[in-house]
Amino acid sequence: MTITQLQYIMAVARYGSFTTAAEKCFVTQPTLSMQVQKLEEELSVQIFDRQKKPIALTAIGEKIISQATRVLSESTRIKDIIDTEKDSVTGDFRLGIIPSVMPTLLPIFLRTYMKKYPRVTLHIEEIQTEIMIDALHNGMIDAGIAATPLHEEGIKEQALYLEPMVAFIGSNSTLNTKKEITAEDISSHPLLILEKGHCFRNNVLNLCHDKQADGASQKFHLSSGNFDTLIALSKEGFGNTVIPYLNTLNLNEQDHSLIREFAHPTPSREISLIFPEDPLRSKIIESLASTIKAIIRGMIAYQDTKVISPLEN
Repeated sequence: MTITQLQYIMAVARYGSFTTAAEKCFVTQPTLSMQVQKLEEELSVQIFDRQKKPIALTAIGEKIISQATRVLSESTRIKDIIDTEKDSVTGDFRLGIIPSVMPTLLPIFLRTYMKKYPRVTLHIEEIQTEIMIDALHNGMIDAGIAATPLHEEGIKEQALYLEPMVAFIGSNSTLNTKKEITAEDISSHPLLILEKGHCFRNNVLNLCHDKQADGASQKFHLSSGNFDTLIALSKEGFGNTVIPYLNTLNLNEQDHSLIREFAHPTPSREISLIFPEDPLRSKIIESLASTIKAIIRGMIAYQDTKVISPLEN
């Protein structure tokens, strides 16, 4: 039994697919399958029920995965102890980022971080918050970047920045005449929001007191996880939308003219680095937090803000 074999079965258990697990582990599918089979033969048990789609754990497989989680955590902790003692920032680090943050934040900090910490290899994955929390509890990732507060037992939150929420007003909306927008303004007009599963959807609904939750007044129903889609539809007159501030930085001049800020206190979402209470790779966590904070500090100048919860009411 090897650490690598345990990593492979953990990946299969998480993704329910040998092919996807191999991709995430950066090996070929035959290599991963062979190692999993060798482990099953060594233990004389079947860890996975391969007849099910997605692949599922057997009863004994669930117990093995539970133990493997602890073994992998402790094996990684040995390396963490050594790195901490040497005061070095080095090694592999598995980072999850929620979809509504990854496209804007990652290009901002990644190159700077890689240049400053060349001995760190980041394995970055786009993950929705609910899956991210499970991955943290199961040791599948080391940390995540998500909207907070989450109030999740066993998970620590280190705030990185507050990102204002801004309104994107449809080209034919009567709200275009206003210089500032209120939550009541947005609530009383057709509203385009992200599909369920995205925490920014909850931010917007909590801001608007859930008045537009079902989009009942609209003649169509949208399921999208893409801010560009919401903006495009808004420009075509299908409603207004709310987007995070960093998403406005790459808008062209014409689109930027449709942005309206909210009246103070500015509604904002809190973006944090989240990780287990007794984290591994603490030096890397510290390095990520310091790098992101330093970069964002010069990009977001809003002061009078109010954090809107990302949790579903």
